[in-house]
Amino acid sequence: MPEGDTVYAAASRLRAVLEGRRLVSSQFRIPSLATADLSGRDVMAVRSRGKHLLIDVDESTPGAGDAVSVHSHLKMEGVWHVHPIGRRWRRPAYRARVVLRTETHEAVGFDLGILELLADPDAALAYLGPDLLADDFDRDEAIRRLAADPDQPVGAALLDQRLMAGVGNVFRSEICYLRKVLPTRPVSEVDLGPMVDLSRRLLWANRLRSARTTTGNTSPNGRMWVYGRQGQLCRRCATLIKRGELVSTGGERSIYWCPRCQT
Repeated sequence: MPEGDTVYAAASRLRAVLEGRRLVSSQFRIPSLATADLSGRDVMAVRSRGKHLLIDVDESTPGAGDAVSVHSHLKMEGVWHVHPIGRRWRRPAYRARVVLRTETHEAVGFDLGILELLADPDAALAYLGPDLLADDFDRDEAIRRLAADPDQPVGAALLDQRLMAGVGNVFRSEICYLRKVLPTRPVSEVDLGPMVDLSRRLLWANRLRSARTTTGNTSPNGRMWVYGRQGQLCRRCATLIKRGELVSTGGERSIYWCPRCQT
């Protein structure tokens, strides 16, 4: 499931083949961008911001138009693939939303939840809270934003990207478990500093891993403490893991917890 670490890793892969290189062609396979053409432009930077990915493209030739950023959000199913020109795609072509080609490689965005061109991406994403994977992550600001609504369940607050950017549904279950806190506990009753620190550590540790893990175990059945483990035994106390729904930004989302370890 795409979260901040997934997007950071995607940006890293794209950066390796796009940044500092000229696009020889571009194809946008959605109606709103059907006539957009970035060929002949240089990619200046590839960066992630929480769950958002930005490919900054300069005005590299006269008359090519203003500098823009290709902004994408993976949502639930999206992915960026990178490979040498001519290699067979790993998803069907009809699911491709954008293809960016250099002389040697192509980057293909499949099933992207959001795809748009932004003239001022920093302004468009200014509503986001501090990015947990940014080098200049502002811990104090993240804590301030989380604490602003003391009655909100901490499990809902962790998913609100306006407060702190990068945590998704997997990490919020794991963070609450590791801090021994019920996701429904009000923010006012939670020690937010250690929770923010743990969030950053978990995302940072997983930012370039091929298999996300919060337990340190990379085997398929050992990677998570509680997420996706409804009805299985807690790895600490052998109580059955529970699953429920918690209203968060964007609607109800599944949450997993141990009724004994988390109080």
